[in-house]
Amino acid sequence: MVRYRLDRFVVPAPARDEFLKNINRVHSVLREQRGFIWDAILENDAGPDEFNIVTIAEWENAEVMEPAKAAVMASHRQANCDPQELFRRLDIRMELGNYRYAA
Repeated sequence: MVRYRLDRFVVPAPARDEFLKNINRVHSVLREQRGFIWDAILENDAGPDEFNIVTIAEWENAEVMEPAKAAVMASHRQANCDPQELFRRLDIRMELGNYRYAA
């Protein structure tokens, strides 16, 4: 059954460029993984001080998502990036989740 990863981020304006650089790196890794179907990085200007950024990735099934997660973690290590520290430092709020069709 097809699965989706949908993440929503509230990003302060000064953090936007650094955040998008990291999100693009992560998504370039995802696009190379077995079971990947498509993705999108969407942005909505939430006002003068912050941006809402939503990412979505579609996967063939739930089983292919775990190896993809491991590949992303390896990419973080290679880039010397600690995502939790990055989000704290840049004051980014997030809501993360895996989804499937409800009906």
